[in-house]
Amino acid sequence: MNLLIADDHPLFRDALATTLSQHFPEFTLLQSEDLQSTLNQLHSSDIDLLLLDLNMPGSDGFNGLVQIRSDYPAVPVVVVSGSDRSAVIQQASALGASGFLSKTAKPAEIVQCLQAVLAGEQWFNPEAMAEMEETLAERLSRLTAQQLRIFQMIARGMLNKQIAFDLDITEPTVKSHVTAILRKLELRDRKQLIREAQVLSLL
Repeated sequence: MNLLIADDHPLFRDALATTLSQHFPEFTLLQSEDLQSTLNQLHSSDIDLLLLDLNMPGSDGFNGLVQIRSDYPAVPVVVVSGSDRSAVIQQASALGASGFLSKTAKPAEIVQCLQAVLAGEQWFNPEAMAEMEETLAERLSRLTAQQLRIFQMIARGMLNKQIAFDLDITEPTVKSHVTAILRKLELRDRKQLIREAQVLSLL
């Protein structure tokens, strides 16, 4: 089994790799240091589990998670973050992560989390999830993979014509997707979408 550790701090990656090699000797451990190298690894290797740092270069908050879940929906992702605020945990869950680990997590917790996720379960702090309200992050889970890509492109300020060209689809098809996206996210227009995306640090 291949496990990818995506984090821009080599000391943390090495420490985590040491812990994992002790408890999961069956794993082949791979490492990446930014979003692009992570995407390259996902493209070139058969990754069974990804441990993803939210704040490595190119990721820009939750943008990396959104892109990875869109492009590689079959790969389970455990978010690893220096912040364990409830809002961060809730957004990670809503955007498709299978689990959440604080960077201060003890080895026993890391092992329990990975065992649960590999068994097809989810691993999140129950207290953080108990009061979860439906946010834009949760509504994003309603989008199809294609709609999620278009959402990201709109959030970057791209026009329908540019989106159509990049995705090799017609402009009327893009307009149809945009209408569906706004309806599913319960937003009025593109301007509100961009503002909400900025709040989620997706840009």
